[in-house]
Amino acid sequence: NDSITNRRSTRDGKKLETKEMKTKLTFLLALTFLFLFSGSSVVFGEDLQDGLDAYQKQDYKTAYKLWLPLAEQGNAKAQYNLGQMYSKGEGVPLNYKEAVKWYRLAAEQGNASAQLNLGNRYSNGQGVPQDYKEAVRLYRLSAEQGDAFAQFNLGTMYDQGEGVPQDDKEAVKWYRLSAEQGDASAQLNLGVMYSNGEGVPQDDKEALKWYSLSAEQGNAEEQY
Repeated sequence: NDSITNRRSTRDGKKLETKEMKTKLTFLLALTFLFLFSGSSVVFGEDLQDGLDAYQKQDYKTAYKLWLPLAEQGNAKAQYNLGQMYSKGEGVPLNYKEAVKWYRLAAEQGNASAQLNLGNRYSNGQGVPQDYKEAVRLYRLSAEQGDAFAQFNLGTMYDQGEGVPQDDKEAVKWYRLSAEQGDASAQLNLGVMYSNGEGVPQDDKEALKWYSLSAEQGNAEEQY
């Protein structure tokens, strides 16, 4: 059989945060919202939520005004949200350097989504010099917290040998962790690995399983 090459590659995890939660196509954008169960003060929580309400109404300037003071006071969720706004040019001019500034502040506090998106800026050289090793370091921090997008991206870096030695077994490990969380792109890539016998014994039945799971989520490319 011909080798299958229609892998998906690294992408952003587009999540805006209001409150804390325990927890290969290039730059697939998925906008999700995380909700707080504990951690911030009531005032912080209310302002974060008010900012989200404004954001959902596409009132980006109001969202920015509500989140900026929180971010300046060190609130990691607000810092991450500002990074998102600068990355997308929503309510502010698109500015990757400013996005990196806010992502970094949130990432240094352990925010998994900020670690993921800061890694993407390093991977693409947006707002910082391109640095695959730093991207891998950040993806790993996020992936180890269970972020499915980061797990997928880390798998891709091992798959492509960017920032780390090429390693099919490590690629499979991270694709599997992401795929088991329901990530369609990871399911596709894991299917490719089984189909080609890369990092795992060649297994058409297992490949079909993962292709089917991915296709069920509506991704046309998985329906080979």
